[in-house]
Order: sequence, then C-alpha cells, then structure tokens
Amino acid sequence: MKKILILLLLSVSLQFGCTKLDTELYDRVPPTDYVADPVLKMSPIYAPMRDFLDWSGWWFANEMTGDGMCGPTRGSDWDDGGKWRSLHQHTWDNNTEAINSMWSRYYNGVIEANKFIEEQIPLGDALPVKIAVAKAKVLRAYYYYLLIDNYKDVPYVTSYLDAEETPSRNFRQDIFAKIVKDIEDEAPIIPASTSKTGVTKGFAYSVLARLYLNAEVYTGTPQWAKAEQYADSVILLGQYELESDPLKPFVTNNDNSSENIFVIPYDEDKYQGFNLHMRTLHYNSNLTYNMTAGPWNGFAAMYDHYNSYEDNDARKSGYFLVGQQYTADGAEITDQGAGGELLIFDPFIPALNMDATYSAVQIRMSGARVKKFEIKDGAKDNLSNDFPLFRYADVLMMKAEAMIRQGQNGDEYINPIRVRAGVEPFSGATLDDVLAERGREFFWEAHRRGDLIRFGKFNQGWWEKPASTPDRNTFPIPQWAVDANPRLADAPVAIQ
Repeated sequence: MKKILILLLLSVSLQFGCTKLDTELYDRVPPTDYVADPVLKMSPIYAPMRDFLDWSGWWFANEMTGDGMCGPTRGSDWDDGGKWRSLHQHTWDNNTEAINSMWSRYYNGVIEANKFIEEQIPLGDALPVKIAVAKAKVLRAYYYYLLIDNYKDVPYVTSYLDAEETPSRNFRQDIFAKIVKDIEDEAPIIPASTSKTGVTKGFAYSVLARLYLNAEVYTGTPQWAKAEQYADSVILLGQYELESDPLKPFVTNNDNSSENIFVIPYDEDKYQGFNLHMRTLHYNSNLTYNMTAGPWNGFAAMYDHYNSYEDNDARKSGYFLVGQQYTADGAEITDQGAGGELLIFDPFIPALNMDATYSAVQIRMSGARVKKFEIKDGAKDNLSNDFPLFRYADVLMMKAEAMIRQGQNGDEYINPIRVRAGVEPFSGATLDDVLAERGREFFWEAHRRGDLIRFGKFNQGWWEKPASTPDRNTFPIPQWAVDANPRLADAPVAIQ
C-alpha cells in the first residue's frame, strides 16, 4: 500500500463494510458480474459522505462558521474544550477537530476513486466500464471541490499505484481547471438517471454550476455565464421540480422527493450518521416525539436568523421549535433541571458561553431549536431522513444569482421558492436579497460558509463573533498531516 495512504489519512478508520453505499450509492443495479457491472465496486468512493453530518466535520465547519446557527455552552454542557466557539468565532487552528476530520475524509474519497479508476483500465472500453470510470472521475472532482473550497491549495493526486509518497500542494486555481475539465469531459456519457444516491447527469451539472458560481473565489476570475449555463443544463433535463411544500424534501421518507438531486441516504438502524436532532433538541424533547433516546440540548438558531423569517413564512414554523413545549399527548412539558419550570424555548440566547452566572432557564431553554428535517414519532438517536447535498431549489437560486450578477433579472427563478413558503415575491431581487433568501432556504444544510464567502460577508462581525480576517476564508491543513508530510507546509506549486 502506498505511503500516501498513511501520509494523507494516517490510517483513519472509515469502516466501509456493509453500508447503504453497497449498490452504487444505492442505485438498483442487477446482480451481474464485476466486468459487466463495475459500478458495484464503487461503494468505497461514496462511503466518506456518510460521515459528513457527524465525525467528518463537514457540516460543523460549513454551518457553524456562518451567521445562522450556533452551539452555545450551556453551563457545564457543550463546552467541549471550546471547539464549537472556535468555529463560531473564527478562532480555529490546525488542531481543531472538524478541520482535522474533513481532510482525511475528503482524501479517502479521492484515493478510493483513483484506485477504482486504475482497476478499470484492464477491462477495456465496454460501455458499462466507461460509464463507471466517468462517475468515479466526477466523484473525485467533487471531493477536490470540497478540498479547494475548505483548504485552498492542496495536493492534486490522480494516481493510486504511482502516487507520490509526499506530495506538494498545488494551486487552487490549477485544481479548479482540472476538475471542471474532468466533469465536463465525463458528464455527456453519464446517464440522466432519476437516482438520488448515485452520480447522474443532474449531479454532474449541479457540481459544475456550483464550481462556476464560486470561480471568482477559487481563481480570481468570475464565470457567471458558465454557472448559469450549467444551472440551465440541470433545468433542461426536466427531471426535477420544486416540491409544493417547503418541508417535503426533508421528511423521513424523502427518498423520492422530486426536488432532491443528490442525497446522502441514512437509516436509523442500518446506515447511521444523521443525529443533528439529538444535538439541538432539549433533554425532555423526547416527550414531544416519543423518542427512544434523550436528546443532548445543544445547538440552536441565532436570534437574528430566526427573526429573518417573516411570521407568515411556512419555513419559520416548519424549521423551528419555540415557545411552550408539549408531550405527544398535548401535556405541558416541564424541566426539573430548571426547578420544574415550564419548558419554553425563547429564541433569544443571552450569550454564546452561558456559565453559572446565567439562570437555569436561560442555560437550558434559550434558543430556537431546529426541526427542519422531520423528527418522526418514535424517532431514535439516528434519523432515517436522507440529507440533500444538491436540491433543485439550489439550482434555481444559482441560476437567479448568476443572472443578477450579469445585470439581468432573476425573479423568475428565486420567486417560486418564496411563493411556496407563503411570502411575497421579490420585484427586482438584489444580490443582498439572494444572500438573505439563501440563508433562509438552506439553513441547516451546510451552505452558509460558502455563500458568505462568495458574497464577501464572511469576515463581517455578527452575534458573539467579531470581524475576522480574510485568512479565515479557508481552513489550515491539519497539523497531523503536516507532521506526516512536511512538504504540505511549503509553498504550492503548479500541477505538472
């Protein structure tokens, strides 16, 4: 096994075993042999995504660093060495847990893609092989998108057997050029399948739209027309549409949502990893949902974000729990940890670090809790909802933004999202309108960091977070990775 596996991953255990990724990220392929269906061997490439909402750090690093949600310290709970505050206040370093974890997960996906691609070379040009290789290259490009988005200049490795043992970092703009070319070259051969869990033409075009939307961030040169072109490519497939109910993409059985383009599938028993509800609900919220486990009373929406929704916005009542809380039978819930007071969620959070000087009610009950993803009756500590990485609503919003940035009117594409939420459509939406609407629509979906950076707002101050410097727009390479490969501390070089 090449040393690069050790140097990049330090033997991170990801347990590929029996996962929901066993059938081409769950495409229902027939049980044929390996040569006829090499796609059956692709599950290790998808596997790192299962950790995106938890141990990989992806969700924490891209949601908690924004202006929408927070992880307040509640007395003796949720301090965890200050790791949540460091994300909120942009004071992380190269030993911060989420930053350490993302690096290894992303490169695991890259390495598994490289391995798979090289395994296909002896199999010739049969169409199933060519399609499988195309999908693997798109997945590899997706992981590299995450790497340049989060870490900027990183090693660009496309070989498994001949990989350099201690690779140098490469320039972000060079990697950008390589991965957009890979996707553009391979997308035509990929079927326009309706699968939500495997690489499809819709997924490939969605990744391209997002890459080009962020081209100015990654390369210094905007490419709004290209972003619009690939958003149009998704739209013209005719395979996706907005759900009429803004909560429908997030219900427990959202496998076949017409809006979801690509999801991470979860199951409460077999394919675990979706436990965000445990992190936000109060200890006693198990009584509301007849849960089989007691939640941990942590994360909440920031007060200003909660109030950014109009009162008649269906997302406000649909995404958040506020006010008096009730059991599943309608009885008022109390909190014995707060002296038997009624459990009433107050959207106002008095401080990010609520120590013993704050009342038990403030510590335990402050902050709107999040129920955006349906918490079914009898929910366990893991949910069965699939988590969308790409939604059609995002494609429409990318189209609208790209048009506005080119001096056009994007109302036609942003307003259906507002109208279905029950709020007035825009008339001449501005970029500020787009950013605010993206904040409301994609809250809790790990879009906010990237959106704020693209709009030049990430370094501004907000609640309990002072203004930060532009170096905070990316994360440092983990110290453990630099220790293993000191060349990662050197200046980046051009791709040879």
